[in-house]
Amino acid sequence: MTFHPESLIISLEDRARELRLDSIEMIYRRQAGHPGGSLSAAEIVTALFFHEMRLDPERPDWPERDRFILSKGHASAVLYAALARRGFFPIAELREWGELACHLQGHPDRLKTSGVAMTSGILGHGIAIGAGLALAARLNQMRYRVYVLLGDGECQGGVVWEGAMTAAQYRLSDLVGIVDLNNVQLDGPVHDIMPLEPFADKWRAFGWAVLEVNGHDMRQVLDGFDAAREVHDRPTVILARTTKGKGVSFMENDAHWHGVPPNDAQYAQAMAELRGEA
Repeated sequence: MTFHPESLIISLEDRARELRLDSIEMIYRRQAGHPGGSLSAAEIVTALFFHEMRLDPERPDWPERDRFILSKGHASAVLYAALARRGFFPIAELREWGELACHLQGHPDRLKTSGVAMTSGILGHGIAIGAGLALAARLNQMRYRVYVLLGDGECQGGVVWEGAMTAAQYRLSDLVGIVDLNNVQLDGPVHDIMPLEPFADKWRAFGWAVLEVNGHDMRQVLDGFDAAREVHDRPTVILARTTKGKGVSFMENDAHWHGVPPNDAQYAQAMAELRGEA
């Protein structure tokens, strides 16, 4: 497993905080969006876009680039923040999210936004599409890896498991799923609405290697991606335990903030907390 120096960890933690600030700013300005799941995924998205994945913003269609699929497409704010900060388009364009002619849609659209590998629509599609991309890489003798970020509530859908079976059948070791396991969905706690446990055992039964990490511990997240690279005979899923609305006290673990924008006072408090000023 690769050693990750403290300077790298601190730099990535700072970047994750920046993505949270961008996400809240965008959602407040647009008065629409999904703050809870954007905030919970910040470390995961940061680790992928600023360390793990092979990308070239100057060549967004580079055939050998790694692919990222935001299966939980409603968390697009954090993805757009990462793409802008990574250089796929100017940061100033984040302010245009939601405007009529803007290339940033409510859900990511690969035909409109540079750096988006696959359009996100109905929940549950990501693993199956990721399996297709990983199988295409094998058939075309290419070495890119495919990363799919799912929500835990999303995993209540059967289409997720159809994709999981396909990936296991073809032993797609260059496919990595990451579940943002924050235990909160639109209507309440995941464990009340449709329990997933024993969740890790389900993935193992479907033929996947399973890793479990604290999704807000940057070192654990990086170590998880390193460990996934050592798996060569099956796909890997990383179960990342997270907190819905992480970093904003009144949003944490509260289903209300799944898809509600903050008002003026809430926005000011959220930004102050994320900046460490409150």
